[in-house]
Amino acid sequence: MNNNDILLRLRYALDIKDTDIVKAFELGGMTVSKEEVRAMLTKENNPQQEENDIFEKNIYVKTINNQVLDIFLNGLILLKRGEPKDGSTDKTPLKSSEVRYMNNILLKKVKIALALTSEDMLDILAEAGVYPSKGELGAILRKEGHRNFKPCGDKYARNFLKGLGVCYRRN
Repeated sequence: MNNNDILLRLRYALDIKDTDIVKAFELGGMTVSKEEVRAMLTKENNPQQEENDIFEKNIYVKTINNQVLDIFLNGLILLKRGEPKDGSTDKTPLKSSEVRYMNNILLKKVKIALALTSEDMLDILAEAGVYPSKGELGAILRKEGHRNFKPCGDKYARNFLKGLGVCYRRN
């Protein structure tokens, strides 16, 4: 699952409009237009893939890297929770070690943005048919370098976004 897939699934799950995505990027410290957002969310047509019926990675018109996705997630936190009262925002770039575990960062920042508890996250994962233990979820949410840290695989991230869509779109 690439970063464009994550953005697309998050947009669907939380029913985020294009204007809100643009606003989240601005709050995160990056200026993008609606056309750029649409390019990030639009898959390229690959005629060879249709002919061969072979599953390949999704290719988007404009690919985004971990840095851009992190900027969006920081902006999403500010969009959903509001700016801090003291006016300070953390706009530090990603460290090289954080780039390896983008799925962990995704789960942490969505948890912060939506003010979810660990029980809420377990319920969301249960909606997608995945039942991790509370300790396993805690290991995924730990800081990299901690002795109990566990990298989050694409399966958990994909199922978390799927469960998020089920929970948030039924209301």
